[in-house]
Amino acid sequence: MKIYLDACCLNRPFDDQTQDRIRLEAEAVERILARCESGEWEWVSSEVVVLETSRNPDPDRRQRVLSLAKSSPNIVGLNPESIERASALEKLGFRSLDAIHLAVAESARCGLFLTTDDQLIRTARRHHGMLGLIVRNPLSWLEREAIQ
Repeated sequence: MKIYLDACCLNRPFDDQTQDRIRLEAEAVERILARCESGEWEWVSSEVVVLETSRNPDPDRRQRVLSLAKSSPNIVGLNPESIERASALEKLGFRSLDAIHLAVAESARCGLFLTTDDQLIRTARRHHGMLGLIVRNPLSWLEREAIQ
């Protein structure tokens, strides 16, 4: 299975771990990445993740997250079809950068898009029939995956 982790996911291990939700999501992201590294799943990242991460004003965090983002064995570029698809997704109510991430993940034929962005997840639920992939929170998805 191809899995796309957005910039929110890649930032999560570097967030303040004193809040339970953040700590649990960070652990989930780390477990997912470990399973990708073992070859169980395929992690797909993108130039969009790298670009978004490179704009982080905190130089230490920027460097750490960029290093993680660039460690993906599959970094997908933006193409004209993805830009067109992102425009259609924006019309459904997705924020611009979220629409681009989703479009790139679809073009890479990812089956799963993981994010810690609650608004993105809510919008994706409303339009799940219009998306070519599943959008979930990494913690809730991993918990469900472990049950199966």
